[in-house]
Amino acid sequence: MLRITLAQLNFTVGDIEGNVERMIEAARQAALEDSNMIVFSELALCAYYPGDMLEEKHFLTRIDEGLATLKRASAKQPDLYWVIGTPTHSEGPGKHLRNSLLVLHKGAVRLQYDKQLLPTYNIFDERRHFEPGPDVAKVLRIGETQVGFLICEDGWNDDGGDYTTNPFMRMADAAPEVVVSINASPSNMGKREQRHQVFADAARRHDLTILYVNQIGGHDQIVYDGASFAVEPERGVVFEANRFVEDIRTLQLREGHFSLIDKKPLTSVPKEGLPTMSFYREQIGLGLRDYARRCGFQKVVVGSSGGIDSALTLALAVDAMGADNVVAVTMPSHYSSIGSVDDSVALCHNLGITLYTHPIADLVHQYAKQFLSAFEKPLTGLPLENLQARIRGTILMEYSNSFGNLLLTTGNKSELSVGYCTLYGDTNGGLGLIGDLYKTEVFALSRHINEHAGRELIPQVIIDKEPSAELAPGQRDADSLPPYPVLDEILKLLIEGEGLSVGEYDHARQFVQRQQASKKGRELVQRVRMLVARSEYKRRQAAPIIRVRAKAFGSGRQMPIAARYI
Repeated sequence: MLRITLAQLNFTVGDIEGNVERMIEAARQAALEDSNMIVFSELALCAYYPGDMLEEKHFLTRIDEGLATLKRASAKQPDLYWVIGTPTHSEGPGKHLRNSLLVLHKGAVRLQYDKQLLPTYNIFDERRHFEPGPDVAKVLRIGETQVGFLICEDGWNDDGGDYTTNPFMRMADAAPEVVVSINASPSNMGKREQRHQVFADAARRHDLTILYVNQIGGHDQIVYDGASFAVEPERGVVFEANRFVEDIRTLQLREGHFSLIDKKPLTSVPKEGLPTMSFYREQIGLGLRDYARRCGFQKVVVGSSGGIDSALTLALAVDAMGADNVVAVTMPSHYSSIGSVDDSVALCHNLGITLYTHPIADLVHQYAKQFLSAFEKPLTGLPLENLQARIRGTILMEYSNSFGNLLLTTGNKSELSVGYCTLYGDTNGGLGLIGDLYKTEVFALSRHINEHAGRELIPQVIIDKEPSAELAPGQRDADSLPPYPVLDEILKLLIEGEGLSVGEYDHARQFVQRQQASKKGRELVQRVRMLVARSEYKRRQAAPIIRVRAKAFGSGRQMPIAARYI
């Protein structure tokens, strides 16, 4: 029998000392539960992913010091094995670091396993810093149990689709009684179910029992959802830790089967995870809280236009941080409807947040007057529209500078895709909450927010009104863009393609195929394609956005600015 404590903790990148303290405290808890082994996540010592901090000598020295502290702590708990993730030094040719799993016991390293498969796709760039480990299986006898070890990506190539090496094959040859896999697996829509499928299939195929321990927390644009789990060859996923929160749990392993330490039977793990809109709300909430906390912000500010995007951003911010920590600013111009101002008032009343009013009409007039005087040309059309957005962006940044609130941007994925935004205007800010949500999803999530609250937080009139930037008389989004239900399907295929879920991909592909059947439809698809290409320079300068889909701007999609796309 083996008692294993999985430590699903929210480590901070670069906070070596703080991370070490968290690990030592979790080990104390494991010892109180008579655990034989405690397992932390991938690169737990420095948190995933430190990027080019790995090239700084002082950073590596701090890692060495942190590891020495953990060794001393393990010496004080002689009955406990510590499984940790950390960078280690590599001798010889190639990169000078490895992404390693160490087993500490009685103050010494009893086993080192180096990650073999280093991902360089989507959001990952590990080969930039690490040298791959050798094609070998590493096992260690702990008590009467033979334990094998893997690191994240090593478990994702059992189909041989991405690498020539398959660590699961070596592990099957070693035939341990349990495989411990430490991970920093980012969360996106459908990822939980994908993890379960991949590791359940591998467990069954190779007759291996697996414990999968994942990182938790928001790290810049990326959110890690935890949801650590245990897999048995015949039964599949038999245990799952809590999702989107820290969780320290101890399991017993006896003859290849997991159980709780209080001998209560494991509850069944649902095949399907959270509904999509609930997932979005949880993902964005955790991402915002951790981003703000780690960047030193306690409060946020949002420009409230009375439209759906700013309304949803405000509602998500309140859900994540509390009403006392959210401020809204409405900035009416000559083109703002009375309804938009009133809708902002109603929204902020429903959310219980402070709303400030800062009119911009006089500022726009003065800017236009001085422009005419300086350049002998009046400001009209698009430049005048953009001026209003930039004045609003400046006011919001001044509020942020003066009061110390993090400014949240309000652009959605549809708008960012086609450049329907103003650089240095509505793109101003430190973080975007809905930048990975298509416009149709913005409406759906707004309805979900109200349903979840059991009351109307976002006024129905905001949800029902036709989208408009209100930068010109009678302006509507539909005057510049295709209807959002049409635009979003084209964008999904162009931007995400086969990265979509099977259902989404088939729907988008068939929709675009129908468009291609007519000259007008082909011209529409081509127009959208060119709008996406021409707007890359805007996205490159935009605030980071919280990733909820597999391919998000700024983290999972890399495209050149100066290029011929057609």
